[in-house]
Amino acid sequence: MNFTVHTIESAPAAAKETLAGAKNGLGFVPNLFGVMSEAPALVKAYATLSGIFDETSLSVTERQVVLLTVSAENNCEYCVAAHSVISGMQKVPVDVVRAIRVGQPIADSKLEALRNFTAAVVNSRGWPKAAEMAAFLSVGYGQQQVLEVVLGVGMKTLSNYANHIAKIPLDQVFASAAWSKGA
Repeated sequence: MNFTVHTIESAPAAAKETLAGAKNGLGFVPNLFGVMSEAPALVKAYATLSGIFDETSLSVTERQVVLLTVSAENNCEYCVAAHSVISGMQKVPVDVVRAIRVGQPIADSKLEALRNFTAAVVNSRGWPKAAEMAAFLSVGYGQQQVLEVVLGVGMKTLSNYANHIAKIPLDQVFASAAWSKGA
């Protein structure tokens, strides 16, 4: 099945405002939003959760570690590429992004603990082991950040699964960061 990549003009009426907001914020409507807009509630939920995730106590770098890790663990080629480019725009250290993309440890031990905990949440389907939780908390994170990781996992899972099902074409703007697991 081929999913339609909607524009603001072709999208269902209930999705047009969300797509216009994406265009205003990014300068273009990502294919992800275009496809998600077929279900206006989905694109609105994703955009809303993204804004809420930005309000967490996690720094910009920490948020991108969560989003990149979820996407890599879920093998979402579109989202890893997109968040690699977004990370660059947000001045996330290149070595942090590279480590997640190639599955290597992040040199910064606190960010590595965040990556490990996020991966544990994804891979255990929300049942991380006590030792994984303890390792996360031991580097200075608290209960608030545990739950903020859950928010990031939930938000990114929406886009990862939409990408898997719809096989959303990578936007040209993200092409320089194309990714596939193990490559």
